[in-house]
Amino acid sequence: MTDSRDTFDADRPTPAWDDPADRPPPWRNDGERLIYENAWLRLTGHPAVAPTGLQADYVVMRPKNLSVGVLPVHDDGAVTLVGQQRFALMNWSWEMPEGGAPFNEDPLDGARRELAEEAGLAAAVWREALRVEMSNSVTDERALSWIAWDLSPAPLDPDPTEVIRIARVPFADLLREIGRGAVRDMFTVATSLRAYHMAREGELPPELAKAMLAGL
Repeated sequence: MTDSRDTFDADRPTPAWDDPADRPPPWRNDGERLIYENAWLRLTGHPAVAPTGLQADYVVMRPKNLSVGVLPVHDDGAVTLVGQQRFALMNWSWEMPEGGAPFNEDPLDGARRELAEEAGLAAAVWREALRVEMSNSVTDERALSWIAWDLSPAPLDPDPTEVIRIARVPFADLLREIGRGAVRDMFTVATSLRAYHMAREGELPPELAKAMLAGL
């Protein structure tokens, strides 16, 4: 059985400025105890030794899914966003369609499912945008996102706990609202800024990039 974490971690490149021979020693993990577990995550505690040699008691939140997200781009350069209430911060959040893909599932299949369930869309073309580690001081959560286009309708099927609003927004307006702090979901912010870079640097089809950058 393929584990998407292995694929995610396998081909991590080394930055051009990094000298692996000049790195401090890694953290040492001297064991694991289960603190809490539910259907979505495990919370584990670890007696550990820091790179400085200091002893520590480290706690890690370990999701049971790979985080997946997709920024769907229409032919006119607009993007579809979804709005929903979030529990942890007790706030309303505008985001790209995103969710979790079990580790034994192809992450792209998970992203396709989220796009249909939350936004009522299917996409014919997908391009990987980002591989990121989410808040890597406290969690081993990994996240993978795509830019998708050539969109068509698909059946909506939101999670039973979600009440979702859908908005079709010019890409330039999304970037402006990110700059104003009105859109704060980190995964959405990072993917949107990466999409801007891809459009500017010729990594997207010219007509699509032109439509996305209009109004900037």
